[in-house]
Amino acid sequence: MTSTMTRSKNEQGFTAVELLVIVAIIFILMLLLLPVLQRMKMKGLDTVCMSNLKQFGLAGNMYWADNDGKSFPYRGDQLDDGQIYWFGWLQSGTEGERRFDAAKGVLHPYIDAEGVQVCPRLDFINDRFKLKATGAAYGYGYNLHLAGGMNSNPVLMESIKSPSDIVFLADAAQVNTFQAPASRENPMIEEFYYVNDREKTTHFRHGEKSYAVFCDGSVSLQTYAEGSIDDRMPDQWVGRLPSAMLQVSPVPAAEVQN
Repeated sequence: MTSTMTRSKNEQGFTAVELLVIVAIIFILMLLLLPVLQRMKMKGLDTVCMSNLKQFGLAGNMYWADNDGKSFPYRGDQLDDGQIYWFGWLQSGTEGERRFDAAKGVLHPYIDAEGVQVCPRLDFINDRFKLKATGAAYGYGYNLHLAGGMNSNPVLMESIKSPSDIVFLADAAQVNTFQAPASRENPMIEEFYYVNDREKTTHFRHGEKSYAVFCDGSVSLQTYAEGSIDDRMPDQWVGRLPSAMLQVSPVPAAEVQN
């Protein structure tokens, strides 16, 4: 009888030890797998961003084909109580409370899918993010050099020497310290809608790199220009692309005609 009871207790103790070992193994596996799962998640978000920009690249080329090869301006007319921009209509008014209509954007007729205008790596629900409209509007910036500047004549696309070397759109954002709730003491990141070779508005949010779609429709990761990261929020990796990717070098008119 005593032998049976002793064996029963030993078996119960052994089972408890086994459970502890199993729990420990599971915990260790979770610790090992979590970084892998996180990397897989980020890779999936990167793929979505690439797909978005590929659609924009195709849309841009269709727009140029329909408009005699001419690129579009950054800003259009005033409409109702707002302004038309290349990316859509944005209401005037208080930051974070403005209405936005992407259907008014120049590329909207050429894009089938909804939601492609927002990069999934743009963390707009973060408490350090300042909304421009009532929700996320746009996560990509237009190469302002293609627009000919803020108020100038857009570029004739066939005049570009090497379309595969010139950025069309890229991940964009800016550090805001001048519009509430942002301030100098409380810098915040927000959407931005153009990139150029002067201002720090390219967002290197993909592992300190930015996705960009070029004028030929190709998409690739790009690094920031040395020394360009905005030191007001250095951990957000907002800076500039190298100038050579943005500045347009048109071919002579005689060559374009030929």
